Amino acid sequence: MTAEYEDDPAAAVLVALADPTRRRILDALAARGAATATTLAAELPVTRQAVVKHLAVLDQAGLVTAHRVGREVRYRPATPALAATARWMAGLADAWDRRLLAIKHLAESGGAVPPEGDEGGGAVE
Repeated sequence: MTAEYEDDPAAAVLVALADPTRRRILDALAARGAATATTLAAELPVTRQAVVKHLAVLDQAGLVTAHRVGREVRYRPATPALAATARWMAGLADAWDRRLLAIKHLAESGGAVPPEGDEGGGAVE
């Protein structure tokens, strides 16, 4: 992982997944289990060199691992970084769901929405 995202692994994953070609590479690896850059390039509308560069970004984000087998380098999907990012996203979604539910309850009860930072649910004068 690059130093830029060292303290925020989820950011590295999200940046890596922002590119549609990288998502297609991950999809291909998930379907195959493992593949070389040459094999992946044959399935994509980009050169082998471009695939290698995309694989480097995915590797830095912790989304793939590389294993040398003879002269070939085979890439496999790696799930821990993706799972950690999914947990972070689920936590974020849960926080927003709780907040929206609190607003819904206040609206239905005729109360005012509390000011930002006041999560106590008390009515505002």
